[in-house]
Amino acid sequence: MLAASGVRVVRHSDRRRRARLRRVLWGGGEAFVTVGVLLVLLVVHQLWWTNREARRGAERQVEALEREWGPGTGGGRAVSSPTAPASPRVSSSSSAPASGTVGSRAPQRSYGPVGPPRQSQAYAVLVIPRLGLRVPVAEGVSKADVLNKGYVGHYRGTGQPGQAGNFALAGHRNTHGEPFRYLPRMRRGDDIEVATRTATYTYDVDQILPRTSAMDSGVVRPVPRSVVRPGYGYDTPGHYITLTTCTPEFTSRYRMVVWGRLVAVRPR
Repeated sequence: MLAASGVRVVRHSDRRRRARLRRVLWGGGEAFVTVGVLLVLLVVHQLWWTNREARRGAERQVEALEREWGPGTGGGRAVSSPTAPASPRVSSSSSAPASGTVGSRAPQRSYGPVGPPRQSQAYAVLVIPRLGLRVPVAEGVSKADVLNKGYVGHYRGTGQPGQAGNFALAGHRNTHGEPFRYLPRMRRGDDIEVATRTATYTYDVDQILPRTSAMDSGVVRPVPRSVVRPGYGYDTPGHYITLTTCTPEFTSRYRMVVWGRLVAVRPR
């Protein structure tokens, strides 16, 4: 409405509408900023804080195990097994030494864990020189009690270090210490060491399965072979180690698998 002087007259209702609109816009902006800050904090927590805390806890657990086992690596000469087959896929087996024996002769002494480990108990140390990795191994693959603590978890029901069969392990690829983040850097012939109270076992990487289904149970069987990609795996019994993790990064859709054979034992 225009007054006689030509000056526009602003109604109170118009002012109230504009004030309400400003409040709505201001409140919406504040909400978006708050949500953005919370998302940033969540990402920082997942990608930095969980890694920091899990790694510190895992390092302390390794130190505690080594103190418990006592100083030194013990006596005894490493015992080597026959050279692993050259084929990166299906291979015939040869028995690796359990301790002090070579080839297919039956082992005379066991250097495995002293008694079965309890659920979530850390009882070994996994060392992978190529990755600069030194991390505890605990019984089971519980996220809350094992994997999220930065540990590597042992699949219950699979073999133990140095024993005939398949010593199968799982670890996070991302967050919570991410011990297996760089597992794709592994190459055939790389060393994998597993230290326990009684001995250190050395495995050589023999096969690498870049991707398989998360439900591929064949990879952790006593004679491991993928049921999804059967060109990967073994035909006959032996002394194996299996490392599994999620792939690609930041997803859990598929699994990557690294297999190795026992090639040496060093008693403590």
